[in-house]
Amino acid sequence: MSALRLVELLQAPLPLVFSIAPLPFPVDVRLIVDLLFAVGLGVLVLGRVTEARTLWLLRGYLLLVAFAWAVQRYANLPLTAKLVDALVLACSLALAILWQGELRRLMELLGTGRLAVLCGSRNGDQLLSGSVGVLSEAAGRLSQSRRGALIVVDVGSDLRPEDFLNPGIPLDAQLSVDLLLNLFAADTPLHDGAVLVKANRIVAAGVILPLSRQGLNRYGTRHLAALGLTERFDRCLAIVVSEETGTLSLACQGRLERPITSSRLHDLLTARLASGRSVAKDTPDTRG
Repeated sequence: MSALRLVELLQAPLPLVFSIAPLPFPVDVRLIVDLLFAVGLGVLVLGRVTEARTLWLLRGYLLLVAFAWAVQRYANLPLTAKLVDALVLACSLALAILWQGELRRLMELLGTGRLAVLCGSRNGDQLLSGSVGVLSEAAGRLSQSRRGALIVVDVGSDLRPEDFLNPGIPLDAQLSVDLLLNLFAADTPLHDGAVLVKANRIVAAGVILPLSRQGLNRYGTRHLAALGLTERFDRCLAIVVSEETGTLSLACQGRLERPITSSRLHDLLTARLASGRSVAKDTPDTRG
């Protein structure tokens, strides 16, 4: 085949089989992109909600917003659109009051750039299986001796020094029962603060936590500190031992379960850390 013939074939129009038939309806690319972004945002928000009642409220609100959008775009019903907009606004204000703690936590995560925590990334939130036994045994012995204690367990909140009123003293020590008992001994300078635990390491001691505003007349300082931190970060737990009564408590997502035994604490920690999280098989030193 000559070069001239090859050029003529390349310049010839494509056959009919390669032509693209026009769609029977116009395609709005901006609408498709808008819907994809909205669906992605809805899936992200719904994936972050674990409580059933909160999930129902959020689903109802999103359905109401979708209905309002459909009425405004496709229905020529101005009065209905105004009423639905007013209903969406009223529901938005009600949810803002109801979820003020969650919204504050969202703003903090966005402001500090912790998008991995916001998107639900679970990288690095493993807790070694033996750590549950260490924490339960140490809390039980502290409760028996009525030694006040506050242990914060980070299971994915990526807690940083700026999240505390005082970040305490960095330790980065192996988690063990004896070390926890020594840190909360009455004659040590760090016993009044909290101990921060991540994976099988004691990250810091003597940490001062922000206090909660709920139950000011019902709880002591350690319990208010545990509530204050778990209200802001839903992927951390706080184990509290009362210095006056030796009562053992566990704070999670701004709620306090008390009184509990060390075996009950072990079950709660196992259930909480195993729900959607991988637990490694290494066992930390239980004797120090």
